Amino acid sequence: MIDVRPSQQMRDLGVVQRGAGILAEPARAFDLPAERDVAGHVVDELFAAMERIGQVHPFAKGMGLAAPQIGIGRAAAIVQPPGEAPAIILLNPQITGSFDEADEQYEGCLSFFDVRGLVPRPLKITVETTDPTGETATTVYERGLARLIHHEIDHLDGLLYTARMRAGAAPIPVEEYRQTGRAWAYE
Repeated sequence: MIDVRPSQQMRDLGVVQRGAGILAEPARAFDLPAERDVAGHVVDELFAAMERIGQVHPFAKGMGLAAPQIGIGRAAAIVQPPGEAPAIILLNPQITGSFDEADEQYEGCLSFFDVRGLVPRPLKITVETTDPTGETATTVYERGLARLIHHEIDHLDGLLYTARMRAGAAPIPVEEYRQTGRAWAYE
């Protein structure tokens, strides 16, 4: 049996890989409620992609997927928290506040899944989203969930996590990361 690299596996599942222009461009916001049907279609596509990905790779720390990662340049993302919690749908998300306290944890990205990188992020963020009816809501996310959501909003802003890594830091091969055996730890 041929061993398929994780990034090739994600490409085969329809995930756009690093180097594609769409990952470096800010996603276009939805005009809600006028584009409610378009937003619903994009969210359906994201859920379908997450279902395909989840069948081949377990995500103990939760997972997220932004529309640009499946080739759609619109401001939508889904975050699936760990465990049985319902998925969080993010339409036109904006980080409106972050708290000074931060930590560094290893992150992976479906768009270059062969490596993991140590990324500093705030432990608490405030995010404003729009629902399909055009109403806005503000939610505070903390710790691992804040990290997942911040990562996906970065995608919608055309940023990969490598842009957030400390100067001089480089991602490590996934094989090396696996040997650490460390989950996200919050003290």
